[in-house]
Amino acid sequence: MSEEFELDWLDLREPHDAAARSEALAEALIARLPARPRLMDLGAGTGSLFRWLAPRIGRAQAWTLVDQNREMTEAAFDTIADRAEQVGLKVTFPNRRTLLVHAPGGAWRVEALIADLAHAPDNLPLQNADAVVCSALCDLVSAPWLARMAAAIRVPFYAGLNVDGRDRFLPPVPGDALVARGFARDQGRDKGFGGRALGAKAAAEIARAFGAQGYQVQAAASDWVLRGGPATSLLSELVFGHAEAAIAQDFRHAAQISAWRERRLQQGSLGRLQARIGHRDVLALPPEAGWPAAAPVPARAAMAPALPRRRR
Repeated sequence: MSEEFELDWLDLREPHDAAARSEALAEALIARLPARPRLMDLGAGTGSLFRWLAPRIGRAQAWTLVDQNREMTEAAFDTIADRAEQVGLKVTFPNRRTLLVHAPGGAWRVEALIADLAHAPDNLPLQNADAVVCSALCDLVSAPWLARMAAAIRVPFYAGLNVDGRDRFLPPVPGDALVARGFARDQGRDKGFGGRALGAKAAAEIARAFGAQGYQVQAAASDWVLRGGPATSLLSELVFGHAEAAIAQDFRHAAQISAWRERRLQQGSLGRLQARIGHRDVLALPPEAGWPAAAPVPARAAMAPALPRRRR
C-alpha cells in the first residue's frame, strides 16, 4: 500500500500549490487535449489538481479521480461541489459515483476510482484517458514503477509539484545542513511503490522514462515561496515535518535537530520565518502526430477559495 496523507495537510497546501504551478505547462497540456477530454488523476486526494486545471480547460471534460483512500474521494466530491456552488455553478449527482459541475462551456464530469497505485498500471483503465495527470506523486514512487507507467501510457502525462531538493529556510540558523541531509535521506525511503522513492530525482527520472518511449518532455519550476501571513501554518508544518523526518534518519543528532525545530518555530511565531520549497512540474507529450486541435475555450469559471466541506 502506498503512503497516505492527512486531509488537513492537503487542505493546507492547496492554495500554495495553486500559486506555484506552471501556467505555461498547463497551457501546453490543454493544447494537446481533444474537444471533450478525459483526464485520469492519479493519487487525486481531495481533488486540488482538478480544481486548478478544470477551469483552465474550460470546456466539457470528464475526470477520473484515482485514490486508494475512500475518505479522500468523498472529501474531493464535497469540496468540488462546495467551491463550484460558491461561484454560482450548479452541481448535480447523477449517481453515487458521479458529480457534474455545470459550467458555461459544458459540464465537468467527475468520477472516483478506488485503487492502490502500488499496483498500477495493471489496475487502471488507461484506455479511457486522453491524458494522465498527477500532483505531488512522482517523488514518492520508484524508478521501476515510473518505467512501467511510461511504457503503458500512450497519451500526454503531466506531473506537477515534484520535489527537487532545493528547500531553503530563511534566515539561516545552525542545524540547517543537518536537517536538510536527514530530510533528503527520508525522501528516498520506500514509500510503498516497490523500491526507493525518487525524491529530488523525480523530474529527471520522468524525463528519462518517458523520453525512452519517444515522448517530448518539458519541465518548469513550481516552487513554494512562503512568507508569514497566510503561509504561517504551512511553514510550521514544514518545520515539524523536516525535523521529524531528519530525526528518523539521524537519531544521534536528535537534540540538535530538536533545537533547530524550536528555533524555527519561534521565528515563525514572530513572523520572521521564510522558506522556498523547490518543486518542478513536468509535461511529457507522446510522439504521435495528428492530435485534434483544442476547441475554443469560453470564459473560464473560477473556483472559489477553500470552503468548509459539506458531508453528504
